Amino acid sequence: MTSEYDALRPPEPPRRRDRIRNRVARRRRGTGGTDGSREMSMVPDAEFEKLTGEGYYGHPVVKPPPWGDEIALYLFLGGIGGGSGVLAAGAQLNGRDALRRNARLGGLAAVGLGAVALVADLGRPDRFYNMLRTFKVTSPMSVGSWILTAFSGGIGVAAAAEVDRMTGERLPLGPLRTVLRLGEAPAGLVGGAFGPLLAVYTAVLLGDTATPTWNAMHRDLPFVFVSSASLAASGLAMVTTPVTEARPARSLAVVGVVADVAATRLMEHRMDSVAAEPLHHGRPGTLMRWAERLAVVGGIGALFSGRSRTVSAVSGVTLLAASACTRFGVFHAGIESAKDPRYTIIPQKRRLAARRAAGITDDSITTGY
Repeated sequence: MTSEYDALRPPEPPRRRDRIRNRVARRRRGTGGTDGSREMSMVPDAEFEKLTGEGYYGHPVVKPPPWGDEIALYLFLGGIGGGSGVLAAGAQLNGRDALRRNARLGGLAAVGLGAVALVADLGRPDRFYNMLRTFKVTSPMSVGSWILTAFSGGIGVAAAAEVDRMTGERLPLGPLRTVLRLGEAPAGLVGGAFGPLLAVYTAVLLGDTATPTWNAMHRDLPFVFVSSASLAASGLAMVTTPVTEARPARSLAVVGVVADVAATRLMEHRMDSVAAEPLHHGRPGTLMRWAERLAVVGGIGALFSGRSRTVSAVSGVTLLAASACTRFGVFHAGIESAKDPRYTIIPQKRRLAARRAAGITDDSITTGY
């Protein structure tokens, strides 16, 4: 007897001979695994060959990071702060009081605004405090939190001493003024020591993710971010400091422009051509193109601004804009690359083919087991 409900029953288990035959067939196809002949396929096989914008069953292969423009702003402000710390330390050693003061104040303002942007993205300040409960050397986020804290402490003490002098020592410090004076010079050097680390750790953080474009540039992005930070810090100093005191800033700007353009071109050349596509298309592509143009214009202006405060200020603003375009361009290129699975799958297939071509065929990457 049969009924209309028989069509809903799962298929009966095959006989032992059939199970053996199915297992052999699966092994010949390279699937292996346990006996799954009793189960019905509920979803179609994933197809990545077309790569039309959909990944695994309609979902991206890599989940885009949940970051907004606050993080891009933090990347930019971190570069200003770190570069300004280096400039301030150099001016401190060379006796350039105006440049030292402006670089310290600019560095403190940048790192303060950057902390606000970071907390705005995190949602609550205690989430940043919790990152300081431990120190994990293998975590760029953990190391970066401590770098930010150390730099903020050093530049904060040095900037407080500058503010006290600017107000004619009218701050109600009492006996702490003596302590502030004694700690000013070491604190300024601490800011200079941690400045490059603050400028570069965000590049390590981005490169350590699975986001395709960021991961593909992990070897060279630190050099791009350091040179970009030098543009931002020197540009801010050229805006705020008289030309007679800003010569080190102009020199740093020229060197930074050469390094920035060279490092960016080298980075794009060494990346997988597919993973580098987001740097050349759409909003990120526009930002990266303008970053190079503004950097070159600002560098030329820095060369000829030794006698004109107006030219110096305009060149400084141009360099600041170039650094901002670089940071925002790299940030948005990574976000866009995570949305399209082709930026994940095609570079992976190329790396797999390269390993097999090199004779590496017995590891988990090439065998899939």
